[in-house]
Amino acid sequence: MPDIHVYDHVRPTSADVPDGVYRVVGVSETVTLLRVGDADGRRVTTGEIHRIDRDALDGFETAENPDDGWAITATLAGLPNSIYWQLRTFVRTLAANPIPAAIASVLLVVGSLEAPGVTLPEPVSTGLVFVGALGLAYVGSGRL
Repeated sequence: MPDIHVYDHVRPTSADVPDGVYRVVGVSETVTLLRVGDADGRRVTTGEIHRIDRDALDGFETAENPDDGWAITATLAGLPNSIYWQLRTFVRTLAANPIPAAIASVLLVVGSLEAPGVTLPEPVSTGLVFVGALGLAYVGSGRL
């Protein structure tokens, strides 16, 4: 194999690594490879790293970048499923932290509703809505 550079993509032919597409992420005395594609060349996110000697590059061939096959249609087709799982996780995280979630919800509701006979100044109601929404986002993110 000719000279190798960071961000090149290779595929093992006879090397002692699992089948797949690897991105070169480091070149020194050894070559560091990150697995970014499966054996069929489809994008995967594994975090799997292999370090090989430069002379082991003879067991590799160049490969196409699996990210080059990205299609907006596939992304849009997976959007409803993605939104479902994000909302499910958000709601479960809120349920796991009921007291902070309730406080943030009350602030949001009090700031956004106008009760008869109760008038809050505009900056106060806007501030309550902002703090309540920010609180729900913080609690629902799982950082609490």
